[in-house]
Amino acid sequence: MKTQYFKEYSPILGREMECEVYGHAGRPMLYIPCQDGRFYDFENFHMHETLAPWIESGQLMVLSIDTLDKESWSDTAGDPYWRIRSYETWLHYIVDELVPQFQAMAMDYNGWDSAPGIIPFGCSLGATHAVNLYLRWPDRFDGCLALSGIYTSEYGFGNYMDEVVYQNSPVHYLPGLPADHPYMDLYRNKKAVICCGQGPWEQPATTERLKQIFEEKGIPVWVDIWGGDVAHDWDWWYKQAVYFLPWLLG
Repeated sequence: MKTQYFKEYSPILGREMECEVYGHAGRPMLYIPCQDGRFYDFENFHMHETLAPWIESGQLMVLSIDTLDKESWSDTAGDPYWRIRSYETWLHYIVDELVPQFQAMAMDYNGWDSAPGIIPFGCSLGATHAVNLYLRWPDRFDGCLALSGIYTSEYGFGNYMDEVVYQNSPVHYLPGLPADHPYMDLYRNKKAVICCGQGPWEQPATTERLKQIFEEKGIPVWVDIWGGDVAHDWDWWYKQAVYFLPWLLG
């Protein structure tokens, strides 16, 4: 499996950031680690082995990145005003810096003439970020794969609400999206998966709420609630990734 490590200065964040690319060709996927995670978690927790059949066959190339959750969602003792703005800045680092670079790499490796959409993929809080990226920027992201996420700002920010929190809380902003918004056509022409179990440590309530919103708005998302034996843990995420990925790539 071809891998490439990068450590580059981010003008948006004002610091050096690390990431790693797995694969030599295929659809581009952005892997967002679990809460407080680092880019190397994709490999350390063996998700690269789970996705190896697609990566090594040239069907998929994966960019694994660093989170800044410790400065935003996880820093619950900090000032929520600044924490959510730290999160928003990190999102723009992804969208405005990483996405164009990864698109250019995918075009080069695959011999494509146009920039491809990128599939954001995450588990736990990584799933939260993946869904938010897709819903906010469907012109940049090609659906999503989200496993065991929580899709409300209340998880990290409690009852605090301002305009930046609102625009990063899908269960709050999505109901207000107008029926004629240009994003609606983008949503309807993409594949997205949101999955959650009902077993130990899982919290499916916001996944169920998103399913209701999608159905009300006619947005096609495969929302799949698995059973009471399905835990918030890696063994189940491996199974879910293998189950859903062929459909996403098909």
